[in-house]
Amino acid sequence: MQQEDGSDGFTLPGGLFKWVVLGIALILVGLLVILFASSILGGSGSVGVVIFIGPIPIVFGSGPDKIWLILIGIIITVISLVAYFGINRRYRRT
Repeated sequence: MQQEDGSDGFTLPGGLFKWVVLGIALILVGLLVILFASSILGGSGSVGVVIFIGPIPIVFGSGPDKIWLILIGIIITVISLVAYFGINRRYRRT
C-alpha cells in the first residue's frame, strides 16, 4: 500500500496493535523462562511444536515429555480455533 507521504506500509487499528505487541511480549517471556529453567535444572528438555499450514496442523516433538507437550499444544490449538470461530460468528451477526 502506498501512503500519502510516499512510503510503503500499512496501519493496524490501535486495539489490534496492542494484541500483537502483547503476543510478541508473551513469546519472548516464554523463551526467557525456558532458557532460565533449562540452565538452572540442567540441559535436559523436551520440545513440542504445532505448525499451521493453512487449516492443517502439523504436530511433532522430541524429548522424554514430548507426548504431554504435543497434547498441550493440540488442546491450546483447539481452544484458540473455537475462540476464533466464536468471535468471528459474533461479529458476522452484528
